[in-house]
Amino acid sequence: MKRSDLSHTIRETLKRLPPPYDSHYGVVPPAPPEEGVSVAGAAKALDAAQAAFGKVDAIAAQMKDPYIVSRVLTRREAVSSSSIEGTQSTLDELLSVEETGDDGARDEARQVRNYAVALDGFIPLAAKDGYGVFTMELIQNLHRAVMKDDPDYQDVPGDLRNRVVWIGGKGDIAYSSLNPPPPADVPDCLAQTIDFLRNEGMQQMTQGFITRMAIAHAHFEAVHPFRDGNGRVGRLLLPLMMAAEKHVPLYLSPYIESKKEAYYASLKDAQQRLDWQPIITFMADAVTGTVDELMRTREALSELSNVWRERRKFRRGSAAARALDELHNYPVVTAKRLGELLEISPPQVHQAIVQLEEVGILAERTGYLRNRVYAATEALSIINRPFGEEPLLPEEVDPDEVSAAPKGP
Repeated sequence: MKRSDLSHTIRETLKRLPPPYDSHYGVVPPAPPEEGVSVAGAAKALDAAQAAFGKVDAIAAQMKDPYIVSRVLTRREAVSSSSIEGTQSTLDELLSVEETGDDGARDEARQVRNYAVALDGFIPLAAKDGYGVFTMELIQNLHRAVMKDDPDYQDVPGDLRNRVVWIGGKGDIAYSSLNPPPPADVPDCLAQTIDFLRNEGMQQMTQGFITRMAIAHAHFEAVHPFRDGNGRVGRLLLPLMMAAEKHVPLYLSPYIESKKEAYYASLKDAQQRLDWQPIITFMADAVTGTVDELMRTREALSELSNVWRERRKFRRGSAAARALDELHNYPVVTAKRLGELLEISPPQVHQAIVQLEEVGILAERTGYLRNRVYAATEALSIINRPFGEEPLLPEEVDPDEVSAAPKGP
């Protein structure tokens, strides 16, 4: 960590680290500011983000659209946030693990699944409790949730770190970009983050929501309260803040993953020099970009549904027709799951699956005679495309080809 990279205010917070790192200093980050901060350079981005929030909130309120707060979007968030930290899985693998259980699942897939389950559990809590949800216990529980299946994690998940950590440097503190505070200072520093998250001070009047979201995120990452997993917990806090603010939670990690260099650069500006505008601008752009992506996904899935319904004459109200409405949220599914979703008997499920397989909507992927897993690969390709790419829709099937399609077993 170069002192020359630090502002005068940050240099004044430096504190010698404990042995064996006592030739180095850690930054004890100042408490997040409650007064207004300059956002002049971010004004255009903030206006666009506020409009994006308004658009998605209005759709969710008026249409009760299940694809706005989609189960699959939370799973994609889990995959992207984990990937940023080097834990590699895929949306396809994660959905398959959820359908078939843990047996044989890779450690990485279980870790990503835990992130998704944490979103499922904690976001409704934030929506219910508002900013009061943010406590030391919540932060520790989030960490426990995402780190419990990491076989390489050497501390107790949820426990604040008792050792020196650093950011950057590829394992060598001499080349770090930032040294977070000494372990003894972590509890007080994290308490300051939590106080800011609870939104009980002047910031509720002097700062807009996206500004508060950016500052809270940068401060949490500067504290780095755990030995590992800080990035995942920090990104989990973002949709929790949105839920507490009564916004539809957006999942920003796919955007962040697509622009990692800009993300890390904006964090450095905030943490090294208390220059908040870059991270505020980045967070605003992430909101706008995520809503744009969500709208493209939603429109493409709607068009895909139309393509599917043209492939054969589904009887109105039939199990196969109703299954089409579930495959956006469950593009990887077992017969048991589909039966539960549609509340139908096993023979009815089997008939529906056969009909959907015949026209290429579902494809069996295991080759097993039992415990089969089916995938709506066309929906998966739309949902799981690289961030920013246009979704590709399949060409409509010729009705004559459909009528001549081979029948399933």
